[in-house]
Amino acid sequence: MNMEKIPQHIAIIMDGNGRWAKAQGKPRSYGHQAGVDTVRRITSECTRLGVKYLTLYTFSTENWNRPSDEVAALMGLVLTSLEDEIFMKNDVRFRVIGDLGRLPDNVRQKLRETEEHTAGNKTMTMVVALSYSSKWELTEATRSIAADVKEGKLAEADITEELISSRLQTAFMPDPDLLIRTGGEIRVSNYMLWQIAYSELYFCDTYWPDFNEDDLHRAIADYQSRDRRYGKV
Repeated sequence: MNMEKIPQHIAIIMDGNGRWAKAQGKPRSYGHQAGVDTVRRITSECTRLGVKYLTLYTFSTENWNRPSDEVAALMGLVLTSLEDEIFMKNDVRFRVIGDLGRLPDNVRQKLRETEEHTAGNKTMTMVVALSYSSKWELTEATRSIAADVKEGKLAEADITEELISSRLQTAFMPDPDLLIRTGGEIRVSNYMLWQIAYSELYFCDTYWPDFNEDDLHRAIADYQSRDRRYGKV
């Protein structure tokens, strides 16, 4: 890797927890727990490398359709993982994006507490996409803009790409430079569709619980080998 060309924002679709557990004859919740351990390792390595934003696709709006026991186990993992001192140890700020109104009250409260507790950390920002989907996010942004137009606060000519970006949940950070998806699937699954318009995409077969620092390095090295032209020659 070229340490002078580390992507500033890495987004990850952490896929394969359930299949990893099934391959070992374990319940899916076992895979999600193992996935939390991977989050700790990758977060630490990203801070060491100088990544400024790490966004993790943790739970989509579609995931609410999963069996209730699996959803409950995932919500429980959110609570326990937020107790992790990895945020303070690595000087990581925690942020969350998504339709938080659908979350249990205790989970929502813990998320806000963690955001407040880590607000002064500066080395890296970890963003968890929880109860999130890009179509939901874009719909909410459109409603917000439409309401302002109706009230006369905006004119049609005021609606620009910049304005739309400013109404998205991710307005506080730059768009991802690199999107990584583990688990062998080659799709983006309703994840930051607006924001990844010019992101470099990297897919690997490794299930998320087995994804390690070397896998991260390979993804970054692949990113560094690409010529990012943004439509130019």
